[in-house]
Amino acid sequence: MFTPIAFILGLAAGAIAVLLTRASARRARDSERRARQAEHLAEVGTLTGGLAHEIRNPLSTLNLNLQLLREDLARPGRAAEPRTLARLDALEQEVRRLQGILDDFLRFAGKYELKAQVLPVNPVLEEAVAFYSERLARAGIQVRTRFADGLPLVAVDAARLGQALANLVLNAEAAMPNGGELIISTRPERRGVCINVTDTGTGIPPEHLDKIFKPYYSTRPGGTGLGLPTVRRIIQEHGGTLEVHSEVGRGTQFTLHLPAPD
Repeated sequence: MFTPIAFILGLAAGAIAVLLTRASARRARDSERRARQAEHLAEVGTLTGGLAHEIRNPLSTLNLNLQLLREDLARPGRAAEPRTLARLDALEQEVRRLQGILDDFLRFAGKYELKAQVLPVNPVLEEAVAFYSERLARAGIQVRTRFADGLPLVAVDAARLGQALANLVLNAEAAMPNGGELIISTRPERRGVCINVTDTGTGIPPEHLDKIFKPYYSTRPGGTGLGLPTVRRIIQEHGGTLEVHSEVGRGTQFTLHLPAPD
């Protein structure tokens, strides 16, 4: 016997079926759109990467010829005018700057093929810190490390993680032009390892925090604006996350979360 309750239940079931169908169609459209976007980005990445390589070749030729020109001007009996040498210095400096921009771009835009291995993270960080220790000391920056014992192993590409830490170290150096303290620490998390990179530099204004990971955004002279975006990409490629906390006049802390392998 047909009852009002059965009728209401039938209507509800029909409405739920319609909603589920619409949700499924929406997910399918979203998935297709993301696939098209990923394909487009891959094509753009290939084109821009090829363009960057094409630019690098004539830059290398230009740099080589500038060096040869300097050697010619330095030969006995040839006294180059100071103005000529100053112009030569300026050209060589600009070539080096452009080469640095291209290198940063290729590291950021290039395809990442992680060679991940399950290993302890502390030795990777120690090696990166040791590489920059003398440079930081000359800049008046004291480095302190606080590496926890008994950390869980993580699946990382040691070279890529070292590059990420190097970018953070150089960023901290730029934030402490008058010297300061750089603290690099690790600690275990419930599902992985946490790495903190803390400086006592100038800090980042709140209105800039949402921009620092955008490509080509930089507030320091000579900066390419690709260092921090590269760090975030490396950590994301490892399945991790990157956070930043900063206070103007006191310093900045970057926190890297790396997951343990499943």
